[in-house]
Amino acid sequence: MTYSIKEVSELFGLSIYTIRFYDKQGLLPFVAKNESGHREFTVSDLSFIQTICCLKNTGMQIKDIRKYIDFCMEGTSTIDSRKTLLSEHREQIMEQIVTLNENLKEIDAKLDVYSSPDAVEIISAQRKFVNDEKRELKLASPFAGDSR
Repeated sequence: MTYSIKEVSELFGLSIYTIRFYDKQGLLPFVAKNESGHREFTVSDLSFIQTICCLKNTGMQIKDIRKYIDFCMEGTSTIDSRKTLLSEHREQIMEQIVTLNENLKEIDAKLDVYSSPDAVEIISAQRKFVNDEKRELKLASPFAGDSR
Protein backbone atom coordinates (compact mmCIF):
# COMPACT_ATOMS: atom_id res chain seq x y z
CA MET A 1 0.00 0.00 0.00
CA THR A 2 1.21 3.51 -0.76
CA TYR A 3 0.16 6.92 0.49
CA SER A 4 0.00 10.23 -1.34
CA ILE A 5 1.65 13.38 -0.02
CA LYS A 6 -1.84 14.63 0.94
CA GLU A 7 -2.52 11.49 2.97
CA VAL A 8 0.86 11.73 4.70
CA SER A 9 0.16 15.39 5.40
CA GLU A 10 -3.12 14.48 7.09
CA LEU A 11 -1.63 11.53 9.01
CA PHE A 12 1.17 13.58 10.56
CA GLY A 13 -0.39 17.03 10.71
CA LEU A 14 2.31 18.40 8.43
CA SER A 15 1.64 20.76 5.58
CA ILE A 16 2.34 19.52 2.07
CA TYR A 17 4.83 22.40 1.85
CA THR A 18 6.69 21.04 4.91
CA ILE A 19 6.91 17.55 3.43
CA ARG A 20 8.27 18.98 0.18
CA PHE A 21 10.72 21.11 2.20
CA TYR A 22 11.90 18.02 4.07
CA ASP A 23 12.40 16.26 0.74
CA LYS A 24 14.44 19.18 -0.65
CA GLN A 25 16.54 19.18 2.55
CA GLY A 26 17.47 15.54 1.95
CA LEU A 27 15.36 14.08 4.75
CA LEU A 28 13.27 11.82 2.51
CA PRO A 29 15.73 9.99 0.22
CA PHE A 30 13.81 6.77 0.80
CA VAL A 31 10.58 8.05 -0.80
CA ALA A 32 10.00 6.78 -4.34
CA LYS A 33 8.35 8.77 -7.10
CA ASN A 34 5.99 7.23 -9.62
CA GLU A 35 6.21 7.70 -13.38
CA SER A 36 4.28 10.99 -13.03
CA GLY A 37 6.84 12.29 -10.55
CA HIS A 38 4.49 12.11 -7.56
CA ARG A 39 5.87 10.87 -4.26
CA GLU A 40 4.56 7.48 -3.13
CA PHE A 41 5.01 6.81 0.57
CA THR A 42 5.09 3.27 1.96
CA VAL A 43 4.41 2.06 5.49
CA SER A 44 8.17 1.90 6.15
CA ASP A 45 8.48 5.50 4.86
CA LEU A 46 5.87 6.53 7.43
CA SER A 47 8.05 5.06 10.17
CA PHE A 48 10.95 7.26 9.05
CA ILE A 49 8.66 10.29 8.88
CA GLN A 50 7.48 9.57 12.42
CA THR A 51 11.12 9.61 13.55
CA ILE A 52 11.81 12.83 11.63
CA CYS A 53 8.79 14.47 13.30
CA CYS A 54 9.98 13.27 16.72
CA LEU A 55 13.47 14.65 16.19
CA LYS A 56 12.16 17.95 14.82
CA ASN A 57 9.59 18.31 17.62
CA THR A 58 12.33 17.82 20.20
CA GLY A 59 14.49 20.54 18.71
CA MET A 60 16.96 18.70 16.52
CA GLN A 61 18.22 20.85 13.67
CA ILE A 62 17.49 19.85 10.07
CA LYS A 63 21.22 19.33 9.37
CA ASP A 64 21.43 16.82 12.22
CA ILE A 65 18.23 15.06 11.16
CA ARG A 66 19.70 14.77 7.66
CA LYS A 67 22.88 13.32 9.18
CA TYR A 68 20.77 10.75 11.05
CA ILE A 69 18.82 9.84 7.89
CA ASP A 70 22.07 9.59 5.93
CA PHE A 71 23.43 7.21 8.58
CA CYS A 72 20.28 5.09 8.25
CA MET A 73 20.62 5.00 4.47
CA GLU A 74 24.26 3.87 4.75
CA GLY A 75 23.32 0.69 6.58
CA THR A 76 24.38 -1.17 9.68
CA SER A 77 27.95 0.15 9.67
CA THR A 78 26.58 3.44 11.06
CA ILE A 79 24.75 2.06 14.09
CA ASP A 80 27.33 3.50 16.50
CA SER A 81 27.11 6.90 14.79
CA ARG A 82 23.32 6.85 15.04
CA LYS A 83 23.52 5.88 18.69
CA THR A 84 25.96 8.73 19.42
CA LEU A 85 23.82 11.29 17.59
CA LEU A 86 20.62 10.21 19.35
CA SER A 87 22.34 9.95 22.75
CA GLU A 88 23.62 13.51 22.45
CA HIS A 89 20.17 14.70 21.42
CA ARG A 90 18.58 12.82 24.31
CA GLU A 91 20.97 14.54 26.73
CA GLN A 92 19.91 17.94 25.36
CA ILE A 93 16.26 16.99 25.81
CA MET A 94 16.90 15.89 29.39
CA GLU A 95 18.55 19.26 30.13
CA GLN A 96 15.51 21.02 28.65
CA ILE A 97 13.21 18.89 30.81
CA VAL A 98 15.14 19.91 33.94
CA THR A 99 14.82 23.58 32.98
CA LEU A 100 11.13 23.18 32.14
CA ASN A 101 10.49 21.47 35.49
CA GLU A 102 12.22 24.32 37.32
CA ASN A 103 10.09 26.83 35.44
CA LEU A 104 6.97 24.77 36.11
CA LYS A 105 7.68 24.93 39.85
CA GLU A 106 7.82 28.73 39.63
CA ILE A 107 4.52 28.83 37.74
CA ASP A 108 2.91 26.43 40.23
CA ALA A 109 4.09 28.63 43.12
CA LYS A 110 2.46 31.66 41.49
CA LEU A 111 -0.74 29.70 40.88
CA ASP A 112 -0.74 28.61 44.53
CA VAL A 113 -0.59 32.26 45.60
CA TYR A 114 -3.33 33.29 43.17
CA SER A 115 -5.52 30.37 44.29
CA SER A 116 -5.07 31.15 47.98
CA PRO A 117 -8.01 32.63 49.88
CA ASP A 118 -5.46 35.22 51.08
CA ALA A 119 -4.29 36.12 47.56
CA VAL A 120 -5.20 39.81 47.86
CA GLU A 121 -3.35 40.19 51.15
CA ILE A 122 -0.29 38.26 49.92
CA ILE A 123 -0.02 40.28 46.71
CA SER A 124 -0.60 43.55 48.56
CA ALA A 125 2.22 42.67 50.97
CA GLN A 126 4.50 41.82 48.05
CA ARG A 127 3.71 45.14 46.34
CA LYS A 128 4.37 47.01 49.58
CA PHE A 129 7.72 45.26 49.97
CA VAL A 130 8.72 46.13 46.39
CA ASN A 131 7.61 49.75 46.78
CA ASP A 132 9.44 50.12 50.11
CA GLU A 133 12.61 48.67 48.61
CA LYS A 134 12.41 50.98 45.57
CA ARG A 135 11.67 53.99 47.77
CA GLU A 136 14.66 53.21 50.01
CA LEU A 137 16.89 53.05 46.93
CA LYS A 138 15.26 56.21 45.51
CA LEU A 139 13.93 54.34 42.48
CA ALA A 140 10.55 54.65 40.81
CA SER A 141 7.79 52.21 41.64
CA PRO A 142 7.33 49.58 38.92
CA PHE A 143 3.57 49.50 39.49
CA ALA A 144 1.13 51.63 37.52
CA GLY A 145 -0.40 54.36 39.65
CA ASP A 146 2.03 53.96 42.55
CA SER A 147 4.24 56.92 43.33
CA ARG A 148 7.50 57.16 45.22
